[in-house]
Amino acid sequence: MARRRRHEEHDNHERWLVSYADFITLLFAFFVVMYSISSVNDGKYRVLSNTLTEAFVAPVRSKDPIQVGEEVRTLEPQMGDPVIPEQSRPQELSSDPMSEKQGGDSIVEIRTLDAVQDSLSKSLLEYADQGLVNVTHTDRGIEVEMKSSMLFDSGSARLSREALKALRKVILIVKPLPNMINVEGHTDNVPINTISFPSNWELSAARAASVVHYFAKLGVASDRMAAIGYGEFRPLSSNDTTEGRKNNRRVNLLIMSQQMMDSSGYTPEASPGGVK
Repeated sequence: MARRRRHEEHDNHERWLVSYADFITLLFAFFVVMYSISSVNDGKYRVLSNTLTEAFVAPVRSKDPIQVGEEVRTLEPQMGDPVIPEQSRPQELSSDPMSEKQGGDSIVEIRTLDAVQDSLSKSLLEYADQGLVNVTHTDRGIEVEMKSSMLFDSGSARLSREALKALRKVILIVKPLPNMINVEGHTDNVPINTISFPSNWELSAARAASVVHYFAKLGVASDRMAAIGYGEFRPLSSNDTTEGRKNNRRVNLLIMSQQMMDSSGYTPEASPGGVK
């Protein structure tokens, strides 16, 4: 009787097709998710962006011993701060509120506003030396001009880590004050058209809003602040040159001479606690 030969099994060299098919399926799912994310409205995207920023940036900030020390030192107004001593010397203030209003801008108020400017200039000196910050005293109040290159990446409204560091210095000084703060965003005239920012209007407004959100997060009263986007329409320099466009991309922080209104709608212009 003939001996039956045992059939040898051959290796399946096409098993990789199963893994490859799984990979293609996952890749397809990934692109579907990415497409769905790209079509989310700007409001939901900003909420997600702010949440991620808080999650990843806050721990880094807390590990910076110098910055934490500054925040702890000035979360409550201290007698050593330049603004408070001027406000806490009643003997230099008139006992008649109307005399403050009629007597012109009082010496105490002018000194106090000058003290705010001096304090901001000293705190931001390292950035001023690099040409990134300029602190001036205008008719509207104290204006802190900050170049966009130190605050944001190109075409973005997300604050950089260096921006957070610089803005914390400003917050420590302006937080105890009652004055209104306008945050004004400016761009150059180079067009932008993205899902998040259809034009320079949206980009400038979003950058101003990012600064306002960060101020509010660190305790500056929200009803003191306003975010304004001017787009390309208030240039400092000609947009015909690279340097001019760089100068025009900026965010201005304006500590207003006029104080914030109280709940009754009255503006306490002569209040001893105010800064004009």
